[in-house]
Amino acid sequence: MTTARPADLAPRHFQLRCALAYGAAIAVNGIALPYFPVWLESLTFNEVEIGIVLAAPMILRVIAAPLAGALADRIPERANVLLWSGVLSLLTALALFVTEGFWPVLVVFGLQAAVFAPYVPVVESIAVTGVQRWGFQYGAMRVWGSIGFVVSTLLAGELIGIWGGTVVPSALSIVFLLTIVAAYAAPRLGRAQPAGISPEAGGGPSLLRRMDLHALMIGTSAVQASHGMFYAFSAIHWQQIGFSGGAIGMLWSAGVIAEILVFFAAGWLARRFSPWTLIRLGSAVAIARWMLFPLPLGFWGYLALQCSHALTFAFVHIGVQHRLAETVGEDQASSTQGAYFFYNGALLALSTFLSGLIYREYGLPSYMLMAVFAAIGLVGVVLAARIQPQSAGSGGKTSEPS
Repeated sequence: MTTARPADLAPRHFQLRCALAYGAAIAVNGIALPYFPVWLESLTFNEVEIGIVLAAPMILRVIAAPLAGALADRIPERANVLLWSGVLSLLTALALFVTEGFWPVLVVFGLQAAVFAPYVPVVESIAVTGVQRWGFQYGAMRVWGSIGFVVSTLLAGELIGIWGGTVVPSALSIVFLLTIVAAYAAPRLGRAQPAGISPEAGGGPSLLRRMDLHALMIGTSAVQASHGMFYAFSAIHWQQIGFSGGAIGMLWSAGVIAEILVFFAAGWLARRFSPWTLIRLGSAVAIARWMLFPLPLGFWGYLALQCSHALTFAFVHIGVQHRLAETVGEDQASSTQGAYFFYNGALLALSTFLSGLIYREYGLPSYMLMAVFAAIGLVGVVLAARIQPQSAGSGGKTSEPS
């Protein structure tokens, strides 16, 4: 069903506002993912403490995201959740300036994880609503999140190269301020509409009890969780083997630049490949990526390997978002995104916690555990495709293109 678009939400305006929200939100990750461990190391935390500080707040995050998603589906304007999330996150970033010691850092970073948790799922639900209502291109909006990641990673890498890891709280404060600006600019769509968007997207109360959806979200979350050791320890490893802050920023950015190219081509990919094909291919490449990572590749070898992020993250992410857009009604979009965020966060917390324990003992060979995570995820995706109601095995019509 096509819904009339408000006059102030022309396609260009809608996509620009969503792009700004994505850019600000993912820029936070562009600093926190590669460099928060470096800041923790500057506080003389050991590997186990770093793993705990990075993993434990994910528990609060995965609890907060589904609750906030369900709330966003029920309030008159879901974009208001973004404003509160940005303001509270900024306050926690400012608190890091006066926080020292393992337990205080754990508490403040945990609060930050909880209050920022709703931001990305709500932005995703707004963007997917644009796809469902008016046929906007998801990749054209989401790509700006990746661009924000690259810009923040490169800038923070240069700053860390000059002043060290102590600049991380300042950098986080700046990007959280940008999330507040983006929250004010985010599209206002009003209350989510209950009508289904396709014969498959019923929007009924039983939707989130469908086992194929949960298998899909768990499987793809396991593939994304296989990046946990990389997020926690790659920058530290590259620093230890002599790479400069700028070089580390280049390595992180190379993967995201490859990801950006995929998002720009998302519309072309979606027309030629099913969501299942994109997810399976990305999952298979993730297994190979983590098996190769422990090898002594040197800068250029790691640079080439980083480009596989285009598949291990972007293909999987585009595939699952298109599949959810096909399946989930608008009135459950935020709830579903919150559930997906829950699975992502829970499995990433598990992989990050295990990374802190295992990496300390075994070093680079520990990446084989991440290959196992990716393999488990691929199994989950294959299962989801087999048990979906439209699959031939379920007695219905398959959603795979012939």
